[in-house]
Amino acid sequence: MEIKSIKKLKLYGFNNLTKTLSFNMYDICYATSPEHRQDYIKYIDEEYNAERLTRILTEVARMIGANILNIAQQDYDPQGASVTMLISEGHATEVVETEDGAEENELPMPKSDAVVAHLDKSHITVHTYPESHPDKGISTFRADIDVSTCGEISPLKALNYLINSFNSDIAIIDYRVRGFTRDINGKKLYIDHKINSIQNYIHHDTRELYQMIDVNVYQENIFHTKMILKEFDLDTYLFGTAKRELLPGEKKKIKQRVKKEMSEIFSGRNIPKVK
Repeated sequence: MEIKSIKKLKLYGFNNLTKTLSFNMYDICYATSPEHRQDYIKYIDEEYNAERLTRILTEVARMIGANILNIAQQDYDPQGASVTMLISEGHATEVVETEDGAEENELPMPKSDAVVAHLDKSHITVHTYPESHPDKGISTFRADIDVSTCGEISPLKALNYLINSFNSDIAIIDYRVRGFTRDINGKKLYIDHKINSIQNYIHHDTRELYQMIDVNVYQENIFHTKMILKEFDLDTYLFGTAKRELLPGEKKKIKQRVKKEMSEIFSGRNIPKVK
């Protein structure tokens, strides 16, 4: 789904609005043995290591038209990874004194802390949390992503790419606009584009796959959308085994456990056992 271009505002100065897109993305699986649970965690840790996450975030920066100033990435032991990027809307430059006077040169990637500190207007971060539950065979992979921009660039342009990069069972998305800028008459503007739901920026084919709920606070420029897959096929949630290898009673219990886990994450509360 293409985002309509935002009409240019006539501003008094720089656009000082900060726009932040935040994701919690979850992948749920059931592993029938401790060995399979460890194998799942290992698989996820390799699939979403710092190098691959850096490639994803680099593409996000390209899509929103931001320039990368600095990258910090880290893989953790026993599992997990983090990547942080400082980005700017304009190109980084340095001033060089020559015999003919001052000359400004463009820097594709700054090398000094001074340049980063001067231009760290925005950032993109991702942190992963692969974990195996202590009982019931459930394993969960969570990725937290924040894309924070200022000026005219919008993180909403990368929304569909991020959703498709993780193919999550559940996604919880927040978008908020903070600060203010001024038009040429001095009037404060607290948002520079029209939006009534994050869902409007999600591709139609993706919306068809998920049940979606909005909780928006329009007067505060806070937009919240939760997504959970509509279809449930037990085979897609089993790791190290297949549905055909399980007894009917086992399949029923595992399905109940996985669906309960997903419902709790989606609703943000524990569901009591039915006696």
